[in-house]
Amino acid sequence: MAGKTRSREITARDTHQSIEARGALLLDVRSDEEWRLAHIPGALHVPLSQLDARLPEVAPDRKRPVVTYCAVGARSLRALPTLDELGYEDAVSMSGGIVAWQELGYPVESESGLDAEKRDRYSRHLLIPEIGEQGQAKLLETSILLIGAGGLGSPSALYLAAAGVGRIGIVDDDVVDSSNLQRQVLHSTAGLGELKARSARAALEALNPDVDVVTYEERLTSENVDRILGEGWDLIVDGADNFPTRYLLNDASVWHDIPVIHGSIYRFEGQVTVFKPHEGPCYRCLFPQPPPPELAPSCAEGGVLGVLPGVIGSLQATEALKLTLGIGEPAIGRLLLFDALAARLDEVQVRRDPDCPVCGANPTITGYIDYAEFCSPGVSRPAGAPTGQSPAPPQPDAAESTAPSGAVSPNTVPYGAALPTTTRESQGKAR
Repeated sequence: MAGKTRSREITARDTHQSIEARGALLLDVRSDEEWRLAHIPGALHVPLSQLDARLPEVAPDRKRPVVTYCAVGARSLRALPTLDELGYEDAVSMSGGIVAWQELGYPVESESGLDAEKRDRYSRHLLIPEIGEQGQAKLLETSILLIGAGGLGSPSALYLAAAGVGRIGIVDDDVVDSSNLQRQVLHSTAGLGELKARSARAALEALNPDVDVVTYEERLTSENVDRILGEGWDLIVDGADNFPTRYLLNDASVWHDIPVIHGSIYRFEGQVTVFKPHEGPCYRCLFPQPPPPELAPSCAEGGVLGVLPGVIGSLQATEALKLTLGIGEPAIGRLLLFDALAARLDEVQVRRDPDCPVCGANPTITGYIDYAEFCSPGVSRPAGAPTGQSPAPPQPDAAESTAPSGAVSPNTVPYGAALPTTTRESQGKAR
C-alpha cells in the first residue's frame, strides 16, 4: 500500500501545470499555523485531521482532480487513502511540498507579519512548529551581546546572525592576527591587522543585512561593564579568553540579571553551560576564585584543535536561540563536557551555591574585583588584595552532585579552557 501511494506523487512543476491545464484543486493539509505563515494562492485549506469531517462539504465535486500538499510531501501522501475512502476519483500528492514549490519560484501568500524577503530567508525556521512566525519575529527583536570575536565568538556570531537575531553586540579590542585564522572563521586573510570588532561587523552585515551590529572596540573592564551591559541586552555569549574578564562578566551579569552562555576550550576539550541569574548557578558557584596561573594555560600556550571552537561556539549559539525562543531544555545547572578525541559528550549536574558570594542569599561581593594580577603568569598570588581592591572570596562549601567518570575537577578548571587529561580527576564532583 505504501508503494502504491508513493506512485501517486507528482512534482511541483507538474502540479503547477495541472492547476492551469486541468483546473485541479490544490488541497493544503497542514496546520492552521503553517497555513498562516505561507500557502499557495487559490489552495483550499483543510488540516489532515479534519479531512473526514470537512472535505465533502467544502469540496463536493468528487470528479475534480485533487493535488494534496504539505510542507515536504509526507502528510499529503498520508491524506490520499482518506480521499479514496471519501470517493475522490483523481487524487495525487505533490512531492516536496510547498518547499519545492517555493524553490521553483512559484508564488505564495502569507498572513504573516514578515515581508516576502524575510519569509524566504527564514523559511526553514517558519516550517518548524517550535519557531514559526512568532518565534522568528522574536529573534528579530532580540539583542545578544558577544564577549570576544575570536574562536568561540566567530561561530556563535555567524549562526546567530544567520538565524536573524536582530541586534548583535561585539566587545573586542584585539586585532586579527595570522595565528587566529586557524579557528576564528569570522575573519579572513584580507583582514589581517584590522580590529576584530570591525572585521566581525563587516562579515555579519554581509551575511545578513537584517542584523544591527553594534561594536565596542574596547576590553571589558570594571569602568565600562555597566555601560555596555546596560544597553539593553537580552543574553550574553561569553567567548572571552582570560580569567579577569570571566569573573567580571559573571558578577555584572548577575547584577544586571542577564543570562550568560558560557563556553570554554582547550586542545581537544570544551565545555558549555548556561548561567541564568536567580534560576541556576553562576560562574562563582562553580569556581569561587581563579586557579593558580600554572593551571590556567591559554590557547597560545596549550593549543587548540581548530574545529573545536566551531563545535562549542555552535552549542553556545544553540543555547542562545533556545533561551530566546523559550523552547527545549537549556543547559541551566548542567555543565556539558565535550571530548573531541573520544567523540563523547558528558554532563555534570551543578546547583546554585546558597552561600555564593555574588548570587547567594547573603552576598559578600558587592563591587567589581580586578583579578588581573592574580592571573598573570609569573606573578605570585598576593596574600591580600592590592590597594583599592576587594580580597578574593573564600571558596564556599557549595551543594554537590555526582559527576560522570572522567569529569573535570571544578577546583582546577582554567578559565576559557577545558583541562588537559593530566589535570582531570578520574571521578569527581561538581560544586
